Amino acid sequence: MLREVFVEFHHAFHRLAARYFTAQGLEVELGAGIAPMRNSYPQVLATDIVCTERLDMALDAEAMNLGDRSVRAFYGQNCFHHFPHPDRFFKELERTLKVGGGAILIEPFHGPFAAFLYRRLFKSEGFDMQFPSWETPSTGPMNGANQALSYIVFVRDREAFERNHPGLKIVHQEICGNYLRYLISGGLNFRQLLPDALIPVLKVTEKLLHPLRRVLALHHIVVLRRTS
Repeated sequence: MLREVFVEFHHAFHRLAARYFTAQGLEVELGAGIAPMRNSYPQVLATDIVCTERLDMALDAEAMNLGDRSVRAFYGQNCFHHFPHPDRFFKELERTLKVGGGAILIEPFHGPFAAFLYRRLFKSEGFDMQFPSWETPSTGPMNGANQALSYIVFVRDREAFERNHPGLKIVHQEICGNYLRYLISGGLNFRQLLPDALIPVLKVTEKLLHPLRRVLALHHIVVLRRTS
């Protein structure tokens, strides 16, 4: 069930890159995990902070060993909120992306159910939509990450983001609809709650609940394009 959710995320990355990016160049997944995007799209370079056999290279998202204007697309699933200095990441995007290229981020959503759930899931990752800073504190309840970071940067502080990084434009945001299967699958940290045989039923239920997605969703997608 979780593998199917990941594949849907891969297809969303590919669909949105085709729609919004015109440049040609490298396609790089940041923080590739147990189901890297290259499993679905072999041309995508799988990277992580720590190099393992299943990945192509290690990559520090805030100081990338990639050439200037060499990248068409960056893809990141649940990794952006782990970057301790987001401004450094954005500067690297401005350096490495070709004009017409961009980055697509899948991150925790900020709806009522997501906020309720994420505040209680992980001791090392908080969810504070009111936190004043973009940077992750080195001590305290959010020393691992603030899962509300995408809301803070791209929604609450959007004007500041656009002012500080004029070469990057937020061109699209959408809510992911596979939240029920993600929750039932247990994600990466918990046991699956229902058998895979019920996947078709869960898909139908997700469609029926579509009008409530802003209340129930667990993830959303942000598309950034380099314009200059």
